[in-house]
This record gives sequence, C-alpha cells and structure tokens, in this order.
Amino acid sequence: MKNTYLKPKLFSVLKTYNKEQFIKDLIAGIIVAIIALPLSIALALASGVEPACGVYTAIFAGFIVSFLGGSRVQIAGPTAAFATVVAGIVATQGMSGLIIATIIAGIILVLMGVFKLGSLIKFIPSTITVGFTSGIAVTILIGQIKDFFGITYSEGVKPIETFEKIEANIEAFSTFSPKALIVGAVCLAILIVYPKFEKKVPPSLIAVVVGALMVKFIPGLDDGVYTIGELYTIPSGFPEFTLTKLDFSFKTVSAVMPDAFTIAILAAIESLLSCVVADTMVNSKHNPNAELVAQGVGNIASVMFGGIPATGAIARTAANAKNGGRTPIAGMIHAATLLLVLLFLMPYAGLIPMPTIAAILFMVAYNMSEWKKFVGIVKSAPKSDIAVMIVTFGLTVVFDLVIAIEVGMVLAAMLFMKRMSEETSVSSWGEANVNSNDDITLLEIPENVRVYEITGPLFFGAADKILDIEFEERTRCLILRMRSVNAIDSTAMSSLEMILKRCSDKQVRLILSHVNPQPMKAMKKSGFYDRLGSENFFANITAALSGAKTYSHKSEQNV
Repeated sequence: MKNTYLKPKLFSVLKTYNKEQFIKDLIAGIIVAIIALPLSIALALASGVEPACGVYTAIFAGFIVSFLGGSRVQIAGPTAAFATVVAGIVATQGMSGLIIATIIAGIILVLMGVFKLGSLIKFIPSTITVGFTSGIAVTILIGQIKDFFGITYSEGVKPIETFEKIEANIEAFSTFSPKALIVGAVCLAILIVYPKFEKKVPPSLIAVVVGALMVKFIPGLDDGVYTIGELYTIPSGFPEFTLTKLDFSFKTVSAVMPDAFTIAILAAIESLLSCVVADTMVNSKHNPNAELVAQGVGNIASVMFGGIPATGAIARTAANAKNGGRTPIAGMIHAATLLLVLLFLMPYAGLIPMPTIAAILFMVAYNMSEWKKFVGIVKSAPKSDIAVMIVTFGLTVVFDLVIAIEVGMVLAAMLFMKRMSEETSVSSWGEANVNSNDDITLLEIPENVRVYEITGPLFFGAADKILDIEFEERTRCLILRMRSVNAIDSTAMSSLEMILKRCSDKQVRLILSHVNPQPMKAMKKSGFYDRLGSENFFANITAALSGAKTYSHKSEQNV
C-alpha cells in the first residue's frame, strides 16, 4: 500500500469533479477574493509593510496551499495572528530578515509534515491559543488607534511595542483629526450594522467604497484624512523575485532563527485549527501532514515574490464553505482573481482612506479576540488553566508572541505534571483486603508481608512517593501492586532501584504484582528485571501473596 499521508486533497477530489461543482467553486472563489482584497491590504499595513505585500501573499500562498494542501476548502493568506509578529521582525531585522525567517519557517513546516508531526499540534492547550489570540487582538486594536483618530506623531517617533504605541498616542492625541474620526466611525458603523441586513456583499468592500467616496466627494474631507496612496507606493504588475538579494550568512540566519520558529509554530497552529473548523462545515477530514507541507511551500513562495508569512484564514475559509466551495479549485480561483486585480485594478487601492483600514482592523481584532471563550474559561476553568491563559495573554500584549508561547507552554507543562503527580498515589494495605477483581474474596495478608498499591503514572514528578514506602523489622516480603501503573520513567526506575537496595540490606524479598507492558519493558531495558529476578514478578495479587506466604514461611523455619 502506497504512502498517502502527503497526498494533496486536490488530487483526490478531481476523480469525481464535474461542471456543476466547478461553477460553485468559481462563484465561491470570486466572493472570497472580494473579501480577501481589503483584508489583505489592511493586514499588510498592520504588519508594517507595503499594502501590495498582502495581496502578493494571498495570491502566491493562497494558490499553493490550495494546490498542495490537505483540506478541501482551506483559504490561505495574511492573517491578523501574524500582524504583530511580522511588524516586530520588520522593525528589528528589516524586510530581508523577515524573508529569511519565513523561508526557514517554511522549511520547518515542510519537515514537520514529512515527519508526520501534524497531530502534535493537538498537544498545545486551548488556554494558550485563546490567550495569545486575544492578546494579538488587543495589540492590533491599539496599533490602529493612530489611523482611526488621524493622530500625527512627531518626527522620528516610530513606536514598536504596544506600550510605546499607547504612550505615543497619549502624547500626540491633541493632533487628532475630527475628519478622520468621522470617516472611521462611518466605516465602522457599516461594518457593524450592514451584515445584519445584507450578507451577500462583504461589508469590508462596502466600507472601502463608502470611505473612498466620502474623502473624494465630500468637501473638506480630502484635507486631513490620509489615504493609502498618500502614504504608500501602490505598484501594479507582477512582483519581483527577491531571493537573489538576500544575505544567508550564519550571523543573519542565527539572528532570525527564533522568529522563524515562531512563524512556523503559529502557521501550523492557525492552519490546522482552520482545517478543523472547515471539516465540520463540509463534513470532510483534512490531511494535517499534507497541509503542513503546503503551508511551508506556500510561505516560501510568498516571501520570494514580495509577500509576508501566511496561514489558513478561518474567516475566509468559512466564507468559501458557506458560498458553495467544496474543493481546492475554489481557493485557486480566489488567488487567480486577486492576480487579475493586482494586474489591472491595484492603483485604485490608493484611494482607500487610512481610517477605513483602521475600522476594518478593529473588526478583525474583535472577531479574533474570542472574548466569549476567554470569559467562559475565566468563569468555569480550573485556576491553573486560567493562570496559563492570562499569563499568555499578558505576555503577548506586553512583550511579544515568542515569549508568550514559550512561557505559556512551560507553565502549562509544569501544571500538567503537577496534576499527574497528584493522581499518583502509594497506599498501604491492611492485614486483610478485598480483591477488587472479585468482591467476594477476602485476601489474607500475613503479619510479615507488607503490600503497597501504586496508582497512576510513575514519572519524575511523582517518583519520590515510592520512597515513602516503609516496612518493619518483622517484614520478610514487600509486595508492590502495579496494575494501575501504565507508564514509568527513568527517575521512577531509580526510585525502584533504591527500594530494591533497601530490601536487600534488610533481607526483605521484593515482589512486583501485575506489571503492565510499558513498565515491564523499561525494567528489562534498565536491567532491573534481571537484578530482581523473574521469580519475583507475578501476574496478579493472589499469586503474589501466595508466593510471599511460601517465602515467609520458609524464612521463619530457617530462623
């Protein structure tokens, strides 16, 4: 049987593809392109790059992810999750640093898919994803206050961190433009109210058109309201190939490596979460490893042609599914439509007012904030989970996503180990105990035999509990019942070695009852099995007690 774990979903659906589905995919692809155009421009600006970079990303990454990906309806492109990350990299490493970091991230994503690591994303707790997603939403909102209110910074003031932006906005707030606020408020109202009455035309497109018309035709608004064209260069035509202009020296690569890992992990998380959402909408099952490979190749292609990091866009993916898209053809049509816009209509993007872009990003921030889920976790989750989420959220806002994810994962892992250690117990039996396999049978325990039952995984967080086992001078046999121990690590094995040594010093026979496969494998590999002796391993507690009675009886006779 051939390996199909990297097989693109496109190659599977083409076997039953027909004209009717092509028409549905065509309509869905065009609609998604209309939605993606203003969002791509807005997210590029939020990322600190030229507006056309967002369109390049949606075209190249969008096409390749649909062509090679593991989902039927995934739409890839620039997303809000990357905005603050990209802005930080561009500010510190420049555009060339971003390109190198994204290429390395793409290679990491491809390797993750090749080595079948797609399923490992499920081990990232939802508290961390909700925490950093909400944190990113806050940073995006704060970053757009300047353009929404038309604030003008003093010359040389270029804030990067969130608190720097807050400080700069407060200091320069006296420069705010009422005209910019009017345009931004009208566009924001359209984005909020319009979807309640009409859902066929994307509200962001309506807001862009209305904002541009206001500035163009309402007297006085053209003075004091900046447009994209006044602040940025709007190119048209095919982008240049940038790979030949990069410095791949060891110094440069090592400097951007942490950013590369952040891009890779974030792209993997966002893309696979989007795939899961899409599966529920179209009753399908995505291929996570193929999706990771596609995301890797798509990100490399994106930055090689002037784009920025990309990932699966949940909102655009959902729009694709809702409008009839059922195959990757829809995503490829979305990319082709944006290419036509780039070639023939891109100069008109210069007419879009900056307050309109800010209003669109306000809505993006609100939609991605997951505040209901955030509040729900605060109300119902254990305190440890709440702590992980709030710490991740706070670090994302105050510092950056790299620190937030690192600290969040370490904190979540430590709390998980603490919980697991609390699940592990070592309890002593009395002189008689009921056999849990047969509630009628009462197991008699001789006076010179001690029985301890170990429950839960034995790992370094709980290994010390074994050392609390005690036995008296009259004890001749110590039985450890391990039927509820499904896993053991090297630290716990060291504790067992110490128990064995104590037993040997006191001439007490150590017996293990019902050792499960993984612990038994670990004992044999470490040599503990041979040192203890196969005669001291019993299948169940009844056999172990019988062996202990025989041994203790012989010991008493020898005495």
